[in-house]
Amino acid sequence: MIPSWLGIGIVTLAIPFICNRFISSEDFRWFKRLRRPTWLTFEWAIPIIWTIVFICGAWSAYNVWSVDPGTTSTWLLMGFYMVVETAISLYTVVMCKTRSLKIGTIIGGTGFFLGAILAVIVLSRSNTAFWLLVPYLLWSPIGTLVTWQMMQLNPIDA
Repeated sequence: MIPSWLGIGIVTLAIPFICNRFISSEDFRWFKRLRRPTWLTFEWAIPIIWTIVFICGAWSAYNVWSVDPGTTSTWLLMGFYMVVETAISLYTVVMCKTRSLKIGTIIGGTGFFLGAILAVIVLSRSNTAFWLLVPYLLWSPIGTLVTWQMMQLNPIDA
């Protein structure tokens, strides 16, 4: 049997990896040509930010698992972690495939609310797990705001 930290890590890597396999070079070119808000001077750091967010999310899930391993409620929470990560990972794929910043904004907002619900639920199990979700809860609205502002700057692609 594989250790829980490794299983959680594999799932954490697999979900975005699988989702990103559906992004074509044409999709990527569409996204790269879009105008961005002038205040977005840290776009280079976004992959680093997301890496930190995913690591913290996986660590949070591990903390929840460690509190009560293998129980039905813990498995359900692991499923909820997967739902949140899938929503996060689908943002780019669905937005690029549909060529719609509005859909990206909706997915970004939905991911934030799912993450907030998850954070509230895990708070009763582990303070550490809760605090490890805070980076996502801080970053997600910023990413959603960027997408919303890009919608204003690129009305044809809204």
